[in-house]
Amino acid sequence: MDYLFQKVSYLQGLADGLGVDENTNEGKLITHIIDVLGEFAEVLDEVMEDQRDLEEYVNFIDEDLADVEEEIYDIDEYDEFDEDDFDFDFYDDCCDDEDCGCYIDEDEED
Repeated sequence: MDYLFQKVSYLQGLADGLGVDENTNEGKLITHIIDVLGEFAEVLDEVMEDQRDLEEYVNFIDEDLADVEEEIYDIDEYDEFDEDDFDFDFYDDCCDDEDCGCYIDEDEED
């Protein structure tokens, strides 16, 4: 962010070095533009600092939420799905109830 302050300072020095007369309309315009650029740089610096603080705060909230989820749901981030715990054959067996969602008409399969 310092580069913006350096550029504004350079413009101020350039205007002083060129002898921009603040009594002329053009001189007033140039000096006011340089002042506004300096204010923009300051505001942008504050916004970036607030952004960093907010990002840090969100990271803390995320870590706390992960701890809460682990406590509530007894989740371990290293737990993995074990295929032996799941019965895949359950879905292969279809009942004969036509109202059931798993019902397949033998004639419609072909």
